[in-house]
Amino acid sequence: MNEKLAERILSVLYHAGRNGMRFADLMQRCRVTRTAQGEFRTCLKTLEQQNDITDTRFMLYHNKAAGICEATVTRLSRTFGFVRRKEDDIEVFVPGKFFMGAMVGDRVMVAPIPPRGVSPEGQIVKILEYGRAEFTGVMTVENGAAYVQPDSMIKFPIRLTAQDMAAAKPGDKIRCTIARRGKTHAEHVARILQSYGDSQTAVHCAEAILDLNGIQRTFPVMVEDEANQLAARGLSPTDYEDRSDLRALPIFTIDSAESKDLDDAISISRLENGYLLGVHIADVSHYVREGTPLDTEAFRRGTSIYFADRVIPMLPQALSNGICSLNPQEDRLAFSCFMDISKDGKLSGYRFEKSVIRSRVKGVYKEVNSILDGSADNTIKEKYDGLIDSIFLLKELADILTECKRKRGAPEIETSESYIVLDENSVAVDIKPRSRGASEVMIEEFMLMANEAAATFAKEKRIPFVYRVHEPPAEDKLDSLHDALRALGQPASEIKPGLAPKVLAETLERAKGEPCFPLINVLVLRSMSKAKYLETPLGHYGLVLQNYAQFTSPIRRYPDLSIHRILSDFLRGVPAQQITEHYHGFVKKSAQQSTSTEIGAMALERQCDDCYKAEYMKAHVGEECSGYISSLAPHGIYVELPNTVEGLIRNESLPEGEYDRNEMILLKNLTTGEVYRIGDPIRVKCTSADVSSGKIDFVMVK
Repeated sequence: MNEKLAERILSVLYHAGRNGMRFADLMQRCRVTRTAQGEFRTCLKTLEQQNDITDTRFMLYHNKAAGICEATVTRLSRTFGFVRRKEDDIEVFVPGKFFMGAMVGDRVMVAPIPPRGVSPEGQIVKILEYGRAEFTGVMTVENGAAYVQPDSMIKFPIRLTAQDMAAAKPGDKIRCTIARRGKTHAEHVARILQSYGDSQTAVHCAEAILDLNGIQRTFPVMVEDEANQLAARGLSPTDYEDRSDLRALPIFTIDSAESKDLDDAISISRLENGYLLGVHIADVSHYVREGTPLDTEAFRRGTSIYFADRVIPMLPQALSNGICSLNPQEDRLAFSCFMDISKDGKLSGYRFEKSVIRSRVKGVYKEVNSILDGSADNTIKEKYDGLIDSIFLLKELADILTECKRKRGAPEIETSESYIVLDENSVAVDIKPRSRGASEVMIEEFMLMANEAAATFAKEKRIPFVYRVHEPPAEDKLDSLHDALRALGQPASEIKPGLAPKVLAETLERAKGEPCFPLINVLVLRSMSKAKYLETPLGHYGLVLQNYAQFTSPIRRYPDLSIHRILSDFLRGVPAQQITEHYHGFVKKSAQQSTSTEIGAMALERQCDDCYKAEYMKAHVGEECSGYISSLAPHGIYVELPNTVEGLIRNESLPEGEYDRNEMILLKNLTTGEVYRIGDPIRVKCTSADVSSGKIDFVMVK
């Protein structure tokens, strides 16, 4: 490359700034003759490859001067999308008109544009590399031509290739890819990869979502073979060596009735100064060894996925429901954590040990709750014979731990969960809110205590670890919360950076019983950061714990399996220095992969559940029901029903008038004076439910 010419090009483009320059004008300013045009083009190509300039075919820009940087398209909705900048991993909002037809996964160059809020905005100026460009939608036929109406990507249909007319029927759920790219999304031509059947059937839609996200329902042959061999071998005499024999202890599991992957069990005894709590976790690391096909596949999946009545497990069923699951009346290898807990709920000591256990019974939340509230019948009492005293002792300790958490100042944010009831044809026939009884709270508290002990142990021994961290709220979120609380007439002076979790707990406590509580609950929830996995022990803000990891679910979460492996080595006597050398790179990779797969699984579970909820609501179109305003959006009001089904009242369905939005927490009709706030009760009628997109529409009922 001609270095002098390159310097001249960069200098001219730098001074052009965000305006850029046309090819001919740049050539003239750089005093390039026609005979040197080939060398000029070569120089431009090299500078672009070095990421110094961007050539959009119409204009040339100096990347630094124009603020242009490389990014990847991460999300695409009907009228806008997001790209993630490579240099700092920050997401940038891109209006639809500035997308240049880019698809999710495309590598692009993005230039900044003036933001309308605090978040950065940009426009795509060049597509560097096409991604996979797959999406789902519904097949339609118009004037003899086949189209696909994407579920969420863009608001208009995309033409299908001519040969796709026979690949599916109108109304079918299909998965497509872009066959020919246009300059805009409207100019793309797609082809069908797979047809799933009727798009108004949730099972078909869930299958399409799983395929779109690359979720494999089966395991590679090598992985299945390895799991089957381990399960078939069962427990050999060598497996019992160097383990504590805890089979005589009254250990048992408590889980939901439908659970088959039982990875935690408990035991308890009273001490002179408190309690000895035992949390016994399936010793998955004994079976899933580092570097094996099983381990490679578990790392790739990162987590089990749960929706409706289905589980896509992290480990094959021969392990997850078989040899690793702490099934009743079967010898199982466990990783036990014994904790000495004082009468006031303080962790005064702990020890970890490999063990053999034999669970007395598969406890069920509903049954244990009936024992605790005195409504258990004789059948239940017989099932838990010999364990009832332990159950009440566990409840006694759980109450103390719950009170400790409250005194620490952990915010008690209310959230709603539900479960979907399917008929024999896997069609959603009911949605029921999931309640948390005494036994659910009990198990949660004990798992939190074991997780804290594991993280504390790792910090004390100075060994690499995968921590579960929850950072304090970001400054901009606290500013929004501060302003909203002031607008509601609530105390807000302490809502500022560096606030203790107790301030948020007190904010919620003050609002309890008041009409504004649902709104404040949502506002505090929105202010919170998202928990993630990290190799650094930053603590857990929401739980008000300095030390926290996840130790209790290695069957379904890879981070738990990761720390089991590290703790196992330490207990075997491997020196801390050697452990550090071996695992220091692994914990970072595990934390990153675990965070990524968790985020993906949560989004996928929500999408699938939304399809089932829409399927349920199709049978209730035209019916009126009561709910509450769950959120406000630029396009309307979201309403949640008591069973957690959420639908949208679109702007065009609202009463006539001019509307004013206040920070997306309050909507006021300036014409009539009517006010709609998050948390307000509201009466609605269901007007439509689209299973394919999972979207439900409501209208207001007076």
